[in-house]
This record gives sequence, C-alpha cells and structure tokens, in this order.
Amino acid sequence: MTNKVLMGSFEEYADKLIHDYQIPGVSIGLNQDGKPAYYKGFGYRNVEENLPVTEDTVFGIASITKSFTGVAIMKLQEAGKLSVHDKVVDHLPEFKTPDPEKTAQMTIHHFLTNSSGLPPLPSLVYANKRSMDKDPSRDDYPGLNITGNSSQGPIDTYEDLMQFIGELDFELLGSPGLHFSYSNDAFALLGAIIERASGQSYESFVKENILEPVGMANSSFNLDDLSDHDDITMLYATKEDDGQTSVYPAPVWWDSPAMRPAGYLKSTVNDMLKYTEIYRNKGVVNGVRILSEESVKQMTYPYIEAEPGKYYGYGLMITPDYYGNTLVEHGGNLKAIASFMTIVPEKGITGVILTNLAGVPASSLLMGALNDFQDKEVTASHKKREDFDMPTAQLQKYVGTYTSNEGMQLTIGVEDDKLTFFTQGSYHPIRCVGEDIFVVQIKDQEETIRFITDHNGEVDRIAYHYRQFPKEQDK
Repeated sequence: MTNKVLMGSFEEYADKLIHDYQIPGVSIGLNQDGKPAYYKGFGYRNVEENLPVTEDTVFGIASITKSFTGVAIMKLQEAGKLSVHDKVVDHLPEFKTPDPEKTAQMTIHHFLTNSSGLPPLPSLVYANKRSMDKDPSRDDYPGLNITGNSSQGPIDTYEDLMQFIGELDFELLGSPGLHFSYSNDAFALLGAIIERASGQSYESFVKENILEPVGMANSSFNLDDLSDHDDITMLYATKEDDGQTSVYPAPVWWDSPAMRPAGYLKSTVNDMLKYTEIYRNKGVVNGVRILSEESVKQMTYPYIEAEPGKYYGYGLMITPDYYGNTLVEHGGNLKAIASFMTIVPEKGITGVILTNLAGVPASSLLMGALNDFQDKEVTASHKKREDFDMPTAQLQKYVGTYTSNEGMQLTIGVEDDKLTFFTQGSYHPIRCVGEDIFVVQIKDQEETIRFITDHNGEVDRIAYHYRQFPKEQDK
C-alpha cells in the first residue's frame, strides 16, 4: 500500500495523540474508490521485540463486529430464511424479559437498531469471565465493574445468556422502537438467531458468507485459525502508580462465545478496507456480490436517532449530513482494542484504524485523517454545536449519580453556576448545546449527554456513550 497523498498535518496530529495516550501501535488506512490511497503504521505491534505495525497486523476490532452480524442477518433474509420484521420470540422462544407483553413485540429489526428497549445489562462481565479469570490485567480495564454477583457463573452459550436475562430484575426503557440504547445483549442474541436460521455456527456462517468471499484471509474469531500468520499484535494495558500512567504487555485475549456477534472478530487494516467496499460499492467487493443493493440500503438507513444528527442503521452509525454527504461508521472498544471504521459513499472514501490499547481516541485519529485527506483542518468537525443559554436555576434538576448495569457510573454536580461531570476518577468540562443536551470532552473525543425526563418532567435517566441508564434515587 503506497501513500498517494501528503498527510503531514494528520501525521503531526497523530504523533501527538499517540504520544499523549502512550499507544504502542496504530494501523490506519484510507482507500479512494476501492484503491489504496494512504497507509501508515505508527509504533509497534510488539514493543518489547521491536516489531513494527503493518497493514497486515492482526488486531481486535471489537464492536465493529456488529456490522458483520448485520450482514449475516441480511444474507439470511435474502435467502428467505428469516425477515428483519420477524418477532424475536419466533426464533428464540425461550427469550424472556420482566415484561412479557413488550418482549413479544420485539423484532429482529429492533435488535439490529438497538431499539428493543433493553437497557445496559451486566451480562458482558460474566460472558468474559473465563478469560478475565486468567488475566492479571483485568483490574486495569477502564470503566469495567468486575465485582458484580460473585455467585454468578460464566455465561458460555446463547442459552446461558437468555437464561441470565430471563432471571434478571430490570425495567425495559419502553416499548420496542421508541428508545435507542446500545445493547451488546441484542447483538449477541442475533447470533443465536443466525445459528438457528442457518443450521450452522455463527462463526462458520460469517466465515463462509463474508470473510472468504470478501477475501479477508487474515480475519477470524479464533487466532488458532491464523497460525500461519505471525503478524499479530501483542495486547497492552495501562496502570496508574503514584500519579504516573504506564503501559505494559497484557497478552490474554478476552473471548466470549456467547458475545462473539457483538464484538470479538480479529482483523487487519488491509482486510477491513476490503470489507468497507460492501457499503461503498453497493454490496460488491472485487467483483463478488456479497449483499444486494437493497440490503445495503436497509443496513445504512438512519432508523433511530442515537444522538443529535447521528442515527443507527443495522450494526452501523449513520450521519445523514456529513458536510453534505453521508457518513457510515462504527467503533469498538474492548480489552487492548480501540477501533474505528468510516465510509463516505458519495465521495468513494473508506477508512479504518486499529490499535492495541483500550480507551484511546481512535475515532479522533481516523476522523483527523479523513479531514486531512479531504483538505480540511485536521481537527475540523461537521457538527454545528452552538452554546445554549441554560438558566442557572434549571441546572439543579440534572444533579445526581447515574449508574449503568454495565458498570459505568457518572456523577453530575453544579459548581460556579456550571454543571460538573465526574467519571472514572476525574472531572471533565461540560457545556450545554440544547434543551437537556450537553457535550463533554473525554480523552480527546467529544461525547454527547442527553438527560431524559419522566411524565412529571423530572430527570430520571441519562443517555451517554449511546446508552440510557437511570438516575439513582435518594434513599
């Protein structure tokens, strides 16, 4: 892959962010009209052995895997094995939540669009339990609550997952289709639907119907399948000691058979740029039709607003107005992974970034490259967010602690007539950009905060990091 464009501004910007966040290795590539336009490997796939990052270095892609699950569902719909409008319980009769009436209304479409009404649940910790129990670095994963229910065993299968959800006491966010809240559980259970509709394992279905026809030779859910490919990253974690952050090797890959459809594929920038062609080129990759044009349209339609100006399709985020074009994207974070994928179909531009450290600004890096490639300022943003004048007297209604069952906790306070935002041990500046809507800068990435009110006009939950979770009630 050769560089056909000068990307000096981006590389200067990237060098600073990579240094600031101590990212051991970054692999980033852009294609124009399906052809290589820019590639850069920053740092090392293995610092200790001085092995550089290449376009064929295997990294985890985490939640970008959700788009592969979306493609698999569309393949089965094209084959007449299911419809996205099917009820979930028609395929998974044992799936239950505390609200049988709403459960019966949930469709595959609702699972694909994160609009089923499922709130964040604690399943992911137990689904990762076997890996985490072998991993000394698990305590250093940012924002993960690993205490939970000590008597709960591992969630190893889709059936275990359905049983776990069925026994949980929680409240749905509302009727299916009304609320967007990112759900690893919904995408995991799409894997169960894929298995039952296809008659084969989720992993083999994805391999035969996506990875192999696309030509993704160095991509797999299982590293043992890549035993003849030695360009695989070491994993890294960070720890704090006397106020100093250090990065260290943490070689245990987390895996979860019950959650693979939500985030456990491993891949390379080269392979992922082939994959992005599905969305850029209306379902065709290198002359091979992977999906029908109609299926691609279904996947990339902006069904439900995830945050102002950004919507969710099927396993993909959709921004209908990105400088007058469409931006299709998805990111991922898991132990030792921060990843991001973008497609601007009208411009013929696709991009991918993969890293070997969690909680770092991968999306800012890739969007910076996209900006420079399009002759924009490297830190430019298509978002038009003016400050909104919020009366000081109204700020008090937002104050409180908000806790997600996935382990995230946020505390909102007021100081000097401004809101304060506290999470993961530190405060962050927050500004109002609309009625009940704020933005916060965390780790060089802008996050949207939306406060949601109940029928009495009282704030009862927050939408943050694409999840909705409740305000803790005063005892």
